[in-house]
Amino acid sequence: MAAYKKGDLAAFAELVDRHEKRLWNFLRRFVRDEATAEDLLQEVFLRVVKSAADWQPSAKVSTWLFTIARNLCTDQARRAEFRRAESLDQVKAGEGDSGLRRIDQVAAASGDAETEVMGREIASLIDRAVGELPLEQREVFLMREVMDMSFAEIAAQVGASEPTVKSRMRYALQRLRSKLGELHETAGAAAAEGTP
Repeated sequence: MAAYKKGDLAAFAELVDRHEKRLWNFLRRFVRDEATAEDLLQEVFLRVVKSAADWQPSAKVSTWLFTIARNLCTDQARRAEFRRAESLDQVKAGEGDSGLRRIDQVAAASGDAETEVMGREIASLIDRAVGELPLEQREVFLMREVMDMSFAEIAAQVGASEPTVKSRMRYALQRLRSKLGELHETAGAAAAEGTP
């Protein structure tokens, strides 16, 4: 970051290479829409370009980038409260043939389509369960699990005490266990019904 601040454009490419994947994972899981996450990821790096002069060497670059991403997600969540629109490329669960988007209905590259579909369905259920967490719990869960931040770093970012952050994480994990336990029981009952 210090090199980019001095005008080294190759340093910006290095920043993107180092941080893009973790930021993308955080954004996608937070907003639950790939197109929106892509837009926000671009906005993160656009803000880096605009704010490079404001960056202080005392700040950890990953924390600074995450702060930008978190603020964008918070703004996005507030806007989404006022405008609840569904993406045209998503199919509601229960509608259509399988509830999957058209892009998800292509043949598996590995040849094991059933396993691949199950994996996508499980990932979708987990994403949905994370997305249903209250905003404060979701934020802490994603910071900890996706951004791999310590509780102290999270507390500083969200402006809460470390015990409060740990409490939010505990409640998030309890909700996720409960939700995913319900899904496991439902899947077990469905499998039992399908057995001759």
